[in-house]
Amino acid sequence: MQELLDVIKVKPYSNYQLLLEFENGEKRQFDMSSIINKPPFNRLKGSAFMSAHVEYGTVVWSGNIDIAPDTLYDLSIQVN
Repeated sequence: MQELLDVIKVKPYSNYQLLLEFENGEKRQFDMSSIINKPPFNRLKGSAFMSAHVEYGTVVWSGNIDIAPDTLYDLSIQVN
């Protein structure tokens, strides 16, 4: 089982992609386009998505919306 890594930086893109940096220095891209129409993420459509920020080691938005850091890691692809 992999050790849990905290997200330390996030950069949201308007096409529902998140560029993530984890505490181990890895940069990964997470695609939210397949879940953006499902609750609670459907509340992030449009400009609300761009307010993504890091708190407590993961990506959060207002309205108590977040994604677990292990999900972000496991379902993202590594980028340079």
